[in-house]
Amino acid sequence: MWKYPLEENILKEATDQLSKYAKIAGVIFLVLGAIGIIYPAVMTVITVTFISWLMLFAGLIAGYFTYLSDKDDHIGWLKSFVLIGVSLFMILYPMSGIGTIGLLLSIYFFMDAFASFSMGLNMKQSKGGIMWFVNAFFSILLGILFIIGWPLSSVYLIGLLVGFSLFFDGISLLTVGSIFKKLEK
Repeated sequence: MWKYPLEENILKEATDQLSKYAKIAGVIFLVLGAIGIIYPAVMTVITVTFISWLMLFAGLIAGYFTYLSDKDDHIGWLKSFVLIGVSLFMILYPMSGIGTIGLLLSIYFFMDAFASFSMGLNMKQSKGGIMWFVNAFFSILLGILFIIGWPLSSVYLIGLLVGFSLFFDGISLLTVGSIFKKLEK
């Protein structure tokens, strides 16, 4: 026969684990986010270093798989060499990497503003349409902030944005951990 109470116990244990680890991760993210907000230049260097090393490993792995799968794949080799070259450049010259990432983020924010404005125009009759316009405004503002004083503004803005993102992710994880605890009851 089925052992229903056992399955119920497994669900309770899983909920306990999710709640516990969400709260632990939430506190870690809150602390990292606060560090990023208080010391944005430090968070920027950490972020660029992390991205650079990820790109280096991605380039090495892409080269390895290109070697295994098709040694004559010129596009695969080009991809791996570009990833490795750009990552080494960013590791050796982090200020250039910071400037590049800042410029890419400004381009992203301008594109996001355009997309949000378009969504706002399409949804202007609905109740949530105004939020798309608000999002477009803040995206334009962030894009302009990155462009003004570029590349030096990137030193603070990247870390500040990563810090805020981690901070609010931490709040979200703590909230989710509390919700799992309430579900258990």
